[in-house]
Amino acid sequence: MRILVSACLLGYNCKYNGKNNYNSKIVELLKEHEVVPVCPEMLGGLSCPRIPCEKVGDKIMDKEGNDCTKQFIKGAEIALNIAKEKQVDFAILQRRSPSCGYSLIYDGTFNGNLIVGSGIFAQKLQSLDIPIMEAESEKFV
Repeated sequence: MRILVSACLLGYNCKYNGKNNYNSKIVELLKEHEVVPVCPEMLGGLSCPRIPCEKVGDKIMDKEGNDCTKQFIKGAEIALNIAKEKQVDFAILQRRSPSCGYSLIYDGTFNGNLIVGSGIFAQKLQSLDIPIMEAESEKFV
């Protein structure tokens, strides 16, 4: 199986704070599969580390009020093209992210509040009917 994975879950230091979300259970599960790591935010040209961003309506804003929507869309499109090119069977994404969040994302207030919603990349995967599993699902916790 070919599985697209949020790169931060595999230990790539690509989070906004320069760190990662390494998940040993996911890494163990993926040993038998072809893994396609992506970080839409880095693919979109954002730096690492960077100012945290959250989805505010249809825009992605950083904590200082800068509009980062173009970079997020660009990265999501590049990552989607990789998913199509590699013909992935499904994706394992990082929860809460304005790119990869699938069921819950931060609400745009930068106070840690969560709302039901999906990030830009997750929405693009959904439009192609690529199944998504979140890293914090019961299978991985």
